[in-house]
Amino acid sequence: MPLHPFLLATALIVEALAGYPDPLYARIRHPVVWIGALIAQLDRTLNHETDGFGRRKAFGVLAVVVLLLTVGGVAVAVAWVCRLLPFGWLVEAVLASTLLAQRSLHDHVAAVAKGFRTGGLEGARKAVSMIVGRNPATLDEPAVARAAIESLAENFSDGVVAPAFWLLVGGLPGLALYKAVNTADSMIGHRTPRHEAFGWAAARLDDLVNLPGSRLTALLLVGAAWMTGGGDATQAWASVRRDAHRHRSPNAGWPEAAMAGALDLRLGGPRVYGATRIEDVWLGPGRTAATPDDIDRALVLYRRACALLIASALVLAVLG
Repeated sequence: MPLHPFLLATALIVEALAGYPDPLYARIRHPVVWIGALIAQLDRTLNHETDGFGRRKAFGVLAVVVLLLTVGGVAVAVAWVCRLLPFGWLVEAVLASTLLAQRSLHDHVAAVAKGFRTGGLEGARKAVSMIVGRNPATLDEPAVARAAIESLAENFSDGVVAPAFWLLVGGLPGLALYKAVNTADSMIGHRTPRHEAFGWAAARLDDLVNLPGSRLTALLLVGAAWMTGGGDATQAWASVRRDAHRHRSPNAGWPEAAMAGALDLRLGGPRVYGATRIEDVWLGPGRTAATPDDIDRALVLYRRACALLIASALVLAVLG
């Protein structure tokens, strides 16, 4: 299968410049919303509380198969039509850009730093509640700042680098299939009474498809730290090697450890989701007392890492 570096570079540049326009979202929503609607319908139709664990697990596998066949089939058809059009590669790149999240991720995390400065702790809690699932009422100022930085690191992997990898490998269909799996994991891949069995396939498949992206994200953040004043590339790499595997997720620890080391912070640790306290490990060698200025530093690192990703795609396009 040929790689698609020029398509990737174009899609990343388009998304970085334009994002997903609000008027377009208001009119037709977003492709991920459409995927989410299909997942919700499959959940309602196939996931019955009266069924046993094994049966619900099997129907969860069936749901993932139906999801991938549907999304993949539509994406293959759209990509095929694009390649019949004059400048169809540009149309395909614009469509692919809607499934990347560089700009929106930056804006949501920057809103937390702005919330501190315009609304104090309550303003920051409100902003961070838009991007994390933990209970904002339990978060003091350092915890809010850490939550924003952790979300930036993890979603850089899930929302930018991993989809970019699958776009490079599989074009628009590869990207669409990745987003289908990732959206399914976010909706049904939880260890709750309703979804522990039904969401098993989605969660395990999401772990698998994020393996390359999480490792590449760590490398990009180490490279960005090397390029950025105030970032420590050596410590970022050491933190990845020491701490990434200690995270309960096989993937989230890689970008979070790299970000923690680069900024001389400790990220992760215990947190509260709703009324449930999760005892998680600390990543990184530094301080836990993160500040709004650390969010700004993390955003600088993130922008450099995004630029490095785009530059890498352009190099691959030229060499290819």
